[in-house]
Amino acid sequence: MHNLLLLIVCFTAGVMLRRFGNMPESTPRVLNGFIIHVSLPAITLLSIHELTISSDMLFMAAMPWIHFGLGAGFFLLLGRLFTLPRTTVGALMLTGSLGNTSFVGLPMIEAFYGKEALVNGIVVDQLGSFMVLSTLGIIVAGIYSDGLPSAQDILKRIVFFPPFIALVIALLLLPLEYPAWLTPVLQRLGDTLAPLALFSVGCQLNTGHFGGNVGNLALGLGFKLLLAPLVLFLLYVKVFNLDGLPITVTLFEAAMPPMITAGIIATEHGINPPLANLMVAVGIVLAFFTLPLWWMVL
Repeated sequence: MHNLLLLIVCFTAGVMLRRFGNMPESTPRVLNGFIIHVSLPAITLLSIHELTISSDMLFMAAMPWIHFGLGAGFFLLLGRLFTLPRTTVGALMLTGSLGNTSFVGLPMIEAFYGKEALVNGIVVDQLGSFMVLSTLGIIVAGIYSDGLPSAQDILKRIVFFPPFIALVIALLLLPLEYPAWLTPVLQRLGDTLAPLALFSVGCQLNTGHFGGNVGNLALGLGFKLLLAPLVLFLLYVKVFNLDGLPITVTLFEAAMPPMITAGIIATEHGINPPLANLMVAVGIVLAFFTLPLWWMVL
């Protein structure tokens, strides 16, 4: 419970400090940079080193790919049914099909399932969500902005992404024991992930973007927080007959709010930035209510 309270306090602090102008505008970018270059690599190096290879890993890594496929089809259909602008479809596809399986997902997993479950969340995030974002996500962003990115650009984004580099190093070091001093250092650095990530998200909440976006927001978040997790739950539990903590954590990750990085990519490509930002910020607020419900279901 104390972990969940920590997330709420950090998110609220970010919202309030932005509201009263006590933080520079660059604060979220600086914090996100620290998280991507320090916090996430540290927790990846620590958790992956404790990983036990199992058959569940394939289903864990596959979930974000299936999720993105469901989202792409769903929002394309909605775009045709409601004659939505291309940029609206693109923003919904990026933010509604990719879950926040790291910045929000890992702290939430720790809060609901304990630190021992973090390694499962990292598998979902690094082998699933990150790979989807770096390939299909970049392709979608290119299509809905100004063209298709080159294969070289996609490969560069993957290879030089700090958490991915940490993932490769951690896998290579699996047979070796870490020095006694390294584990506590990585632990302390990894502990910064939860408070900094939620504080950063709180700083980015802008209520001025609601005008004209309420309907699209309801469609996007209804799919991301309710419909997609339900479909994946039925697929994994009822069709594939899977169970156990790794699968439970995987389905819990499926219920996470929209990915912060997907919103950033949509904004950078000019794909309806107000809607993309709202999907991320409001999705995280609603997730404080929907995630406990999914935890009870799972």
